[in-house]
Amino acid sequence: MPLIWAKRKDMSDTDHIIEEVSHTIVAGPVVILVEPQLGENIGMAARAMMNCGLQELRLVAPRDAWPNKMALAASSGATTIIEEAKIFAETEDAVADLQIVYASTARPRDMTTEVVTPNEAALRIYRDTRSFIRSGILFGKEAKGLKNDDISLANAIVTVPLNPRFTSLNLAQAVFVMGYEWFRLQDKTDKAFLNVPKETRLASKSELRGLFDHLENELENGGFFHVREKKTIMVRNIRNVLQRAKFTEQEIRTFRGIITSLTKFRGN
Repeated sequence: MPLIWAKRKDMSDTDHIIEEVSHTIVAGPVVILVEPQLGENIGMAARAMMNCGLQELRLVAPRDAWPNKMALAASSGATTIIEEAKIFAETEDAVADLQIVYASTARPRDMTTEVVTPNEAALRIYRDTRSFIRSGILFGKEAKGLKNDDISLANAIVTVPLNPRFTSLNLAQAVFVMGYEWFRLQDKTDKAFLNVPKETRLASKSELRGLFDHLENELENGGFFHVREKKTIMVRNIRNVLQRAKFTEQEIRTFRGIITSLTKFRGN
C-alpha cells in the first residue's frame, strides 16, 4: 500500500507526517514476548495490541502451557491475536525473518548500543514500513526483563522516559506505550474538538447576539452599569466571556430562560 510522506513547515527535520492513501491502519511491528510467565499478562498485552492496531504476536518459550485459557480470557476480545500467536523456542528464531528489531528495556550498563524513545522507535518503524522492511519489538518477562543475549539481537533499545525513582512497567503497559506511539502516527483524530449532541447544534451568531442583547438590557434595567463611562468596556468584556463559551442553541435558550426567571419579579 503506497504511503505519502510530507513535512510541515513548522516541524523539525526529524518529524514527519505519514499518511496512507487508503486511510487504513498500516501493518505494524511484530510484538515478541520473551519468556512470558503468566497467561493473564499475555492476554492483557494482546488487548493493548488490539487497541493500537498491532496484529502479530510471537511468544518465546512461554512458561505456562499454550494455548492458554487465562490468556484468552484476559485478552477481553482480542481473541484473534491470541489464537494466531506463534510460539518459538528461542528468541533468535522469533526474529529470524525480521530486518529491524528493537528491545524494550532499561539501558544495560555493560553494553554499548543506541537508545531511543518509543516515539522515535515508532517513527523509524513507520519509515521502514514504507520500504517494506519488517520490524519487531522484544519485551522481556515480567520478573527480570530481557537477557543481554536477547538484547544483543536488537538494532536499538527502546526506553520509556519515566520517573527515575520508579521506572517499572508491567508487560501490558510496556506493549501499550509502544503500540500507542505507533498508532498515533496514523490516527486522524483532531487534537481537540467540541462534542455536540445530535439533538442540538452550535448557536449561530444571530442567536448569540440575541443573548447578548437580552443580558445587556436586563443588566441595564438592574442598574449594573452605574458607572456610565465604563459601560462600553464592561459590555465588551461580558461579550468576550460569552463568546468563548461556544454555546449550543439549546444552551442559549436555557441561559435566556435563566435571565428571564431572575428578572421576572424585579420591583415587586
